[in-house]
Amino acid sequence: MTTRSLATLFTGGSFFEGPRWHDGTWWVSDFYRQQVSRIGTDGTEEVVASVEHQPSGLGWLADGSLVVVSMTDHRLLRVADGEVSVLADLTEHCGGHLNDLVVDEAGRVFTGDFGFDLMAGGDARTASLKRVDPDGTVTVVAEGLQFPNGMVITPDGGTLVVAETLGNRCTAFDLAPDGSLTNRRVWAELGPEVTGTTTPEVLGQLVVAPDGCTLDAEGHLWIADAVGGRAARVAPGGEVVDEVHAPEGQGVFACQLGGDDGRTLLLCCAPDFYAHNRAPVREATLMTTTVDVPHAGRP
Repeated sequence: MTTRSLATLFTGGSFFEGPRWHDGTWWVSDFYRQQVSRIGTDGTEEVVASVEHQPSGLGWLADGSLVVVSMTDHRLLRVADGEVSVLADLTEHCGGHLNDLVVDEAGRVFTGDFGFDLMAGGDARTASLKRVDPDGTVTVVAEGLQFPNGMVITPDGGTLVVAETLGNRCTAFDLAPDGSLTNRRVWAELGPEVTGTTTPEVLGQLVVAPDGCTLDAEGHLWIADAVGGRAARVAPGGEVVDEVHAPEGQGVFACQLGGDDGRTLLLCCAPDFYAHNRAPVREATLMTTTVDVPHAGRP
């Protein structure tokens, strides 16, 4: 596998998630600073929105407005012209914090949730995948996922792939023009079936924990491996064909391809993912490296 150098883009975050490349700049959520920011390629930060209940996944609707996951109150927020409004409240469909998202070409938002109280060490439960239409209508489109997290949509708009962080796998669906999901299948098997019920049991059975992810032009996924301290390039089926390790003592919890040529891989790094450790300190960093195959699809 190729050895690559990492460059530091930004320091002083609490816990970065939902990285995106949009309009020539990076966009990220920071959980415990409770903000969405634009990060220039020179490392300058501009706060775009404040999100009291912890921001996560980011995307853009068909009208160009920003949509943001508000995690702990299970809402999707719409940010337009400096104003923040509620697009949808998904509380009745969530067993834990609302999580990452992806937006299709028609402006439909697909989002998942934790399924249980991870930070309190609750018993592990599966979660559903929700679709939120542009008018705010919420539809459950898949159930029984093990911590649905980062998602991508292929360039033809016909396949949605979701990372099941606590399932040792990524799962694919056919995405129909009406937004329905069918033909559920394993896209990448990254370890044995997870059978634990308590949080410690589940974490102990993870071989690869796919978190935030991004698709490249050869149909491979770069995934943040939340238990491996790396971003891994995964081929369909599950073979890891490349990897980039975080600096010693850091984990990788999200990644995104971007830059002017789509070959810059941004890594969201922090020592761990536990709220009680991350919230009081500012140890999260954004790191970049250059890869050979450019970005494709959504986000």
